[in-house]
Formats: sequence, C-alpha cells, structure tokens
Amino acid sequence: MTTMANTEAEASAAARPAFTPVDPELAAFIYLEARLADESRYSEWEALWDDDACYWVPMREDDDPRRNLSYIYDNRRRLHSRIAQLNTGSRHAQTPPSRMRRTVSNLEVLAHDGDTVTIGSNFALHEYRHELTVWAGRYVHRIRTGPNGPRLVAKTVHLVNGHGAVPTLAFLI
Repeated sequence: MTTMANTEAEASAAARPAFTPVDPELAAFIYLEARLADESRYSEWEALWDDDACYWVPMREDDDPRRNLSYIYDNRRRLHSRIAQLNTGSRHAQTPPSRMRRTVSNLEVLAHDGDTVTIGSNFALHEYRHELTVWAGRYVHRIRTGPNGPRLVAKTVHLVNGHGAVPTLAFLI
C-alpha cells in the first residue's frame, strides 16, 4: 500500500541530484591543502596552485567579484604577494601567529569538465590567536588534473557569517 508520505518521499528523493563521490587522490589533495594552511607552511601551500589561480572569499554567496566588494579576491600574482607577506613572520595582524586546525567534510563532485574537477565541501576552522574563533562555511575547489598531479585552479570560500561582521582574515582560510 502506497501512502501519501511514501509518494512525497520518493518524489523528493528523485528531485535531488545524485551524489558523486570524490576520487581519493583529489580528496587527499584537498586535505593536504588544508593541513599546509593550518601549519603555516605557506610556500608549500602556494606550490599547489596553478598559474591561472583565483582565491576568492566573497561577502555573499551570490556576489560577482567584478561588481561587489570581496574579503579576498586574489589572482596568482596577488596570492604570491600575500604568501610573501605571511612568510616574513612580521605581519602585524599575525603577531602572534594564529594557531589553526580545520575539519573538511562532505566532499562531493559538483562538476567535471575535461581535466578540471569542481569539488564542494563543508569546513569548520578553529583559530586561536588571543582567543578562540570558529570559522565555518563551504569550500569550492576547482582542481586541474594532469600528468604532474593535481593543481589548484580556484578556491572559493563561502563563510557562514560572510554577510555580517567578520574579524580580520590575516591568514589563509
């Protein structure tokens, strides 16, 4: 016997897009990227990026970086400059430096276009500087695969509280 509740549940399940799991090599790459950022191994973190890189932290999920202000919108050159500043160890906004640990979860393939895979995931980042701050949100990584291994093409960070007051982002989120 089919009930209305069963029919609604089946229709809801059919309307949801299928979950596509992430290749273990790409998941390991995302975990490595997070660990290098947590451990302030900035030069190694930067080496994961391809030449046409874009690192973006918008204020709102629907923003257009060409028309709206962003917390971070770095091309490869600006990313290199940011890393150089962090590597000096004398960046005022990071004195003392943040101690960080993040958890990345719910990885799923959002798109696959030739040699580029787009992966979405959730994260929680615990930062301790003078007090504990918890950052949370959604990552969207675009990763190019090739004979030399995966390379990061783009990383977008959608903060849960991005539209509100956000403390300084003087580190890599």
